[in-house]
Amino acid sequence: MTSAPPDDDPFAFLRAKTKARVALGRCGDGLPTTRLLEFQRDHARARDAVHAALDVPVLSAELVATGLPVPIIVQSLAPDRATFLQRPDLGRRLEESSSAKLEKGDYDVSLVLADGLSATAAQKQGAALCALIGKSLSFRCAPPVIACGARVALGDEIAARLGAHLVIVLIGERPGLSSTQSLGAYITFAPKPGVTWDAERNCVSNIGPEGLPLAEAARRIVAMTALAFGIGATGTMLKEDDALAMLEGPGNSSPIDGHRDLQG
Repeated sequence: MTSAPPDDDPFAFLRAKTKARVALGRCGDGLPTTRLLEFQRDHARARDAVHAALDVPVLSAELVATGLPVPIIVQSLAPDRATFLQRPDLGRRLEESSSAKLEKGDYDVSLVLADGLSATAAQKQGAALCALIGKSLSFRCAPPVIACGARVALGDEIAARLGAHLVIVLIGERPGLSSTQSLGAYITFAPKPGVTWDAERNCVSNIGPEGLPLAEAARRIVAMTALAFGIGATGTMLKEDDALAMLEGPGNSSPIDGHRDLQG
């Protein structure tokens, strides 16, 4: 936590309202010692989040405890965290034994929980967000997938192998100095491995304790998923405001309240 400002600090009210680094003050030609130490602490936390590994057994147990099916565990071509950080391309492809775990079925949606650049975010919030989304979707969902060493595009191959028409990838976002636990959700209709462009995805970002609350994030993700099936597209063709307007239209209720009326 940020140390308490001195009583005579005229900018204390600003720092009380934001985690941004504002009104830091100065000591001679540099920062006050307290502000410098705060920066070094937050920088160390961000680095730790980037290098942290996902505790897959614990996360898997948490998913099952929410009532979701037993997840499928997959690994990208990046064999370890260091390689994953240096070779983004390897994080976009499944390694062979993982591919064999994914049996094609007749699914609408594939839900993927990935470590990305902050395994800490996926570890702390992933199971709860997956449960909110999975229990609110009125589509045929494949078993959830936990993906290690994963970039966003790994979800394209996962969905293609499962035979899902749409993939939702919940992934740890690059940590910043003010937040190390943010999740991003990437929604892609008709994903094609190695072909789908980023412009063909929709993103809900900064999901977490210092950003978008989990329930609101799930509401937006479910709404955009429903609209994606309605128009047969995501990305630049799908606007979040349109999805939310459809959700809030006459006769519709929040899916987070347990209703499943988004396909109408």
